[in-house]
Amino acid sequence: MLYSGNLLFNIQAQPKIEPTLITISTEELSMIFGTNSAGTLMFHHFGNKINDPSAFRIKKSYRRSDYGTDPEGYSTNGGRNFREPALRITHSDGDLNTELIYQSHTQRLLEDSNVQETVIRLKDRKLPLLVNITVKAFQKENVITQSIQIENQELSEIVLHNYYSMYLPVKAERYFLNSFAGDWAKEMGLEENQLTHGIKSIESKKGMRTTRTENPSFLLSLNAPMDENYGEVIGGALAWSGNYKLNFELDEFGVLNISAGINPFASEYHLKKGETFATPEAIFTYSNVGAGGISRNLHDWARNYGVYDPLTIRPTLLNSWEGAYFDFDEKTITDMVDDAAEMGLELFVLDDGWFGNNYPRNGSGAGLGDWQVNIKKLPRGIDYIASYTSEKGLKFGIWIEPEMVNPKSDLAIAHPDWIVKSNGRDMPTIRNQWLLDLSNPDVQDFIFSVFDNVMQQSSHISYVKWDANRHAESVGSAYLDDNRQSHFWIDYTKGFYNVLERIRVKYPETIIQTCASGGGRVDYGALKYTQEVRTSDNTDALSRIFIQYGTNFIYPTIVTGSNVSAVPNHQTNNVTPLKFRFDVAMSGRLGMELQPKDMNDEDREFAKQAIADYKSIRDLVMFGDLYRIASPYDNQGYYSLSYVDKDKKRAVVYGYCISYRGRGLTPKFKLRGLDPDKKYLLKEINKLTKKSNFWGDGQIFSGQYLIEEGINPHLQKMYDSAVFSLVEVE
Repeated sequence: MLYSGNLLFNIQAQPKIEPTLITISTEELSMIFGTNSAGTLMFHHFGNKINDPSAFRIKKSYRRSDYGTDPEGYSTNGGRNFREPALRITHSDGDLNTELIYQSHTQRLLEDSNVQETVIRLKDRKLPLLVNITVKAFQKENVITQSIQIENQELSEIVLHNYYSMYLPVKAERYFLNSFAGDWAKEMGLEENQLTHGIKSIESKKGMRTTRTENPSFLLSLNAPMDENYGEVIGGALAWSGNYKLNFELDEFGVLNISAGINPFASEYHLKKGETFATPEAIFTYSNVGAGGISRNLHDWARNYGVYDPLTIRPTLLNSWEGAYFDFDEKTITDMVDDAAEMGLELFVLDDGWFGNNYPRNGSGAGLGDWQVNIKKLPRGIDYIASYTSEKGLKFGIWIEPEMVNPKSDLAIAHPDWIVKSNGRDMPTIRNQWLLDLSNPDVQDFIFSVFDNVMQQSSHISYVKWDANRHAESVGSAYLDDNRQSHFWIDYTKGFYNVLERIRVKYPETIIQTCASGGGRVDYGALKYTQEVRTSDNTDALSRIFIQYGTNFIYPTIVTGSNVSAVPNHQTNNVTPLKFRFDVAMSGRLGMELQPKDMNDEDREFAKQAIADYKSIRDLVMFGDLYRIASPYDNQGYYSLSYVDKDKKRAVVYGYCISYRGRGLTPKFKLRGLDPDKKYLLKEINKLTKKSNFWGDGQIFSGQYLIEEGINPHLQKMYDSAVFSLVEVE
């Protein structure tokens, strides 16, 4: 018994627990946990595969116990943990401490035996709080996912403060964090920072449209700055479309403690007795061959598990937005459909401006929420346009923005209680609109009905562009109780997913593109339900090189919409050659976003050729392995990338001159990813004239030559570009 003041404490000796090892493996990686004698889950290893982990049972630490514990498997606020806690709770009795001890674990194979699921069961040492760590190991893809389930079996409600999905301690000599940042029209800019002691965080507090400025993903290079082909790199992302936070805490022992999950900002979550809270999945992988290995692992995982409908070729398209904006009638649209068909495109998308009667959608200031066809613009309705498009051999798509409402709309007048607002405070608009409260099930029903009713307009609708042009601010919910307002940030995102799940039950084959002011919803949470993203509203080809370069570090090309637009570009005023614009867009999902009537005959003929050439290599772009050959950030004036099919029989290579570096400079593009023992016929495609940019056009090269020596295309002037097809020959 220990006496302190007037209180008596009964301290019971904790029984010693036999140390346990938990090994999680893919074909090339291992993640190893273990328990100490007190039952605490400890972290041992993540990286290259260790076939015999038995030494971890006896591995000794030199750290003094009063300096805090060695790296734990899941950091909590309690005991001798001085790090940022992955889990922080106020318990039912007011206790602020949580000390998790190991109970048991199970492992099993899921699906086609490619996924090993490990569930580690933990319990608080004092109170009946249960925490499960669920880890899935994707064998062939060499990717790990982790999520947490928190179950309250205490006598009454608890409050969750921190509840991160992922906790990963890493030990190296130096750490170089590569993350993505930008703004509207310049998303996914790559930034590298060497980490120093303290915490560096990547986060969003915008509620939705959360990837417009940052992205919930990272690449961490160990010991040296990140290289495409060499060195150790850990990379990952969070599958969540709401507020997120990724922490990188370098402690006094040189250990980098990574935690990632839902942002705890203003999001205390009250969990009633008997309730369970599940976090979103964190996705991560390791490479000892540089950043390229990270991308190829994540892309393989995404195409097999992370993206909706991953095996379907995405169609080429013409989007009406920059070609017509809000100013169109029926003939404007049918003429654009005729031109799209004549150029060989496969889909026409009618963008914003087709709806609203009492408050017609002739600009961004009115009509959102009133999803009736504007009878002045389209007197014969959507079905006439969609049927006309189908008769021309194209599929038809349409734009919606169902989470938003204009103050000038029938919906805003009828349902002011559905609008996100704080009572007694100003209701600011962004782009002349407010946000609907998706934490409210009635609003979820309404948004589902918007999608459903739009789809009922015509049986020929096969594509929906889902936009979202503002974030959440001055947050308040008329649906949530006063003491549950902090649930809004989470319940909004869960409501969004609930709607998408219902849509996918009824419309499993419809292509959905997420667009949130361009690249505001580029995340694996939304991609679970959607086929592609509008990477940016910026359609300028030079800008897109940097935007798509950053995006495809984490997200596969199959989801990356990339459109050819008019010049001067509507966002940057930049003037680039049509071939350069096509060559850039052909490295993603090719589309067009302009008024074809403004093109001359020569440009229309080139567009037809480019679209046909793209279709010949599209399967490589969407399903091939990405190899970044030259970075646009290296200040050499060139950018190059390639896609190689899995059996290394075919490849496509892109090269671009993006700044003038002098007449004497010639690029050398080493074509990694090919088979050195194969021979390849190299042909330049999408040529502007019969003259080639490379002396070796039409010749056969050994894979070894192309890998070790490479090619040196004649790309010397600003906006010179070339695309090469490689096919194995016997």
